[in-house]
Amino acid sequence: MFRRTFWFTSGVAAGVWATTKVNRKLRRLTPESLAATAANKAIDAGQRLKDRAVEFAVDVRDNMARREAELGDALGLNAPVDPELPAPRRYAAIENRTNPKYADRTAHSYNRNEDH
Repeated sequence: MFRRTFWFTSGVAAGVWATTKVNRKLRRLTPESLAATAANKAIDAGQRLKDRAVEFAVDVRDNMARREAELGDALGLNAPVDPELPAPRRYAAIENRTNPKYADRTAHSYNRNEDH
């Protein structure tokens, strides 16, 4: 009788274990669970991609600055400026007639047909 009880209990335990495993697997395969798993994996992949993009951008900036310095040295752009050179001239794009600087000019515009 003890043997029958042992095997009956073993069979019940195996059945409960198998049923639990199957129910867990079925819950993982529901559409909601699959959607949540896919969303989590997409978020993880996006984060990894973002991290790699940031690393790439930092590498590009570093190499760009290094190359710019190399080109500046090769072209002499990084050399000290000679203080004896005159300052660059600046021209007004639009003439300001209210400025006292332009007060000596005539008030009328130039007509190129007057000379003929």
